[in-house]
Amino acid sequence: MVSVDDVKIFGGSVRTVKEKAEALVVARKEKRLEVNGDKTKYMVMSRDQNARQSHRIRTDNSSFEKVEEFKYFGTTLRNQNSIQEEIKTRLKSGKACYHKEQKCMSSNWPSNNLKSTIYGTIILPFVLYGCETWSLTLREESGLSCI
Repeated sequence: MVSVDDVKIFGGSVRTVKEKAEALVVARKEKRLEVNGDKTKYMVMSRDQNARQSHRIRTDNSSFEKVEEFKYFGTTLRNQNSIQEEIKTRLKSGKACYHKEQKCMSSNWPSNNLKSTIYGTIILPFVLYGCETWSLTLREESGLSCI
């Protein structure tokens, strides 16, 4: 039997999360996998306050713990689907990286093209790491358009 670690169950409602958890249990039986209920967590990601009410998810003989936030691909995801704190953290990382390279970036050498390449390959990835998991509002998106 194979053990599965780090299972994350996402959903916009408790019903959706429960359905996905039940599908996980069915797939587990079909594939002869063992899911550790103590390590399996769930989070309902929604800006709707009612969707985040505490519910206990039980399927089969497993009970899953509800969490308010967790790290996923280097990004802290929160249940209210707000990414503002993560963006602030990422911008601070980008500033710290820039300051590390400031001596190089403010000198006459290298050329502007090379400075642009350094920015795009070293500094920008610090800011945008994990951005594929971000769910942005229009305001957050427009605030990031300057980077």
